[in-house]
Amino acid sequence: MSETGKPSQLLISISLVINLCSSILIVFLNKWLYRNHGFPNITLTFLHFLMTSLGLVFCLMLGLFQRKSIPIKNVLPLSLTFCGFVVLTNLSLQNNTVGTYQLAKAMTTPCILIIQTAIYRKTYSTRVKLTLIPITMGVIVNSFYDVRFNVIGTVFATAGVLVTSVYQVWVGTKQREFQVNSMQLLFYQAPLSAFLLLFVIPFCEPIIGEGGLFSSWPPQVYGLVLASCCVAFSVNLSIYWIIGNTSPITYNMVGHAKFCLTLLGGFFLFHEPLAFNQLGGVGLTLSGIVIYTHFKVQEQNQEETKTPAKTYESYDDGFRQSRRNVLPR
Repeated sequence: MSETGKPSQLLISISLVINLCSSILIVFLNKWLYRNHGFPNITLTFLHFLMTSLGLVFCLMLGLFQRKSIPIKNVLPLSLTFCGFVVLTNLSLQNNTVGTYQLAKAMTTPCILIIQTAIYRKTYSTRVKLTLIPITMGVIVNSFYDVRFNVIGTVFATAGVLVTSVYQVWVGTKQREFQVNSMQLLFYQAPLSAFLLLFVIPFCEPIIGEGGLFSSWPPQVYGLVLASCCVAFSVNLSIYWIIGNTSPITYNMVGHAKFCLTLLGGFFLFHEPLAFNQLGGVGLTLSGIVIYTHFKVQEQNQEETKTPAKTYESYDDGFRQSRRNVLPR
């Protein structure tokens, strides 16, 4: 921790790397489950949050965090938006091409910026806003030849972007509102989200029949599901920590980097085709992320250098005031 009580740059960097690595790993684990075994998507998300809940109970027993009482009704909106973004993004992927789906996801970043600026009065410097241009353009270039619009797909994609943006903004604001850390908030949100998904799964995926959770899966599928759930604990916890200690915009930058690295990983691991325009889009997006990171580090360093000066100034003012109180008049 820095002198101002905020996480140090090293700790933030380590957390970003952990989230990046675990998120890429879980994408490939899930992709293997979906492509080679047809494991149900939302059911796997339910198992992820169930494992996260169990992991947090274990962390609580080890004394890694203290439980703080939060009324369920206060956490319910966060859990509902989570379930909403899971269902809507799946429906968007189902009713759109992959290019359209990725393009819609890229709109989450500017949508979050608009929400935080208009509703929460958070300000961003002009140069930080300008870094969104190469990042968004990179995704557009990457997805251009696979973009196909239709009414139903557009509705689901738009709704998915809005709900996802609200969810990510609330992950940070709720931690500050309830005065809790990432583990304390996720301790309530994870089991509640898993419970709510139980009411969604029967309408979207089979449960008992072929392709359902309780059908006879090969042993290696159970091993892959367990591995995916364990990695999901790291992903969920790091998401909450990153958003709570930085911002949803910073987390979305990591998301764009994950998209680029996942695309490259699909090329090398699954031999998926990668066109020249996609390579250009990846380069453009990654360059925007590097520039954004550079500007944010500069701004944070400037804030940290200003804070001690203000502290000493207030100390001197208080000292001079105390001297005036004790000196004879």
